[in-house]
Amino acid sequence: MKYLLGLMCLLLLTGTTHAAGAVNDKAVMAYGQLDGAATGWSIHTELPDGWKQDCCVYAKAIGVNLVLYKGDWTGEPDRVMVLNVWPAKLATLDAELQEDRKHYLQLDPAGKVSAFPLAHAGMPCQGVLYQGNDHKDDAVVFCDPGKASGIRLSWSMTMAHDDAIGQDLLSLFKRVVEQSRYMAYQPPKDAKDKAAQH
Repeated sequence: MKYLLGLMCLLLLTGTTHAAGAVNDKAVMAYGQLDGAATGWSIHTELPDGWKQDCCVYAKAIGVNLVLYKGDWTGEPDRVMVLNVWPAKLATLDAELQEDRKHYLQLDPAGKVSAFPLAHAGMPCQGVLYQGNDHKDDAVVFCDPGKASGIRLSWSMTMAHDDAIGQDLLSLFKRVVEQSRYMAYQPPKDAKDKAAQH
């Protein structure tokens, strides 16, 4: 996760990101803008039972767009679902995945890389599971909302390789990713004030 956070910090959008609950307590929406004038983006998903969301305190502190976590925030990456959104630069979704894989193996040549299959009906997504020499597993999924959006996004989660509830966590993570949806978004002029009060 450390390598991924470092990479994504460099790729984050300029401007602000906010999160807001929607009609029910389980709905999560993170949104932001590519720049001050462009139409923004929003990513929607469903918060797992008993989990919490944060965009503007903990997430901002570690340079990401949204974090989902259970229990108290510890600042450690274990069992935290992380959303990153950045301006699309590479030609394809596969190129994003290959670049991330290359970076991971440069940092951990003994690490293992395998596919993390999932079925996302709303947009193309590709997943990978990294098993590190540090006995940590990183599930990472890259998604492409389409050229018109101007963005790419990823969901990621780190956990101990021998985590007793590892398979349950991966199933929950997969569900969050598969439920995530992209929409174009133009925040109203007072959205910044409303988000600050949220």
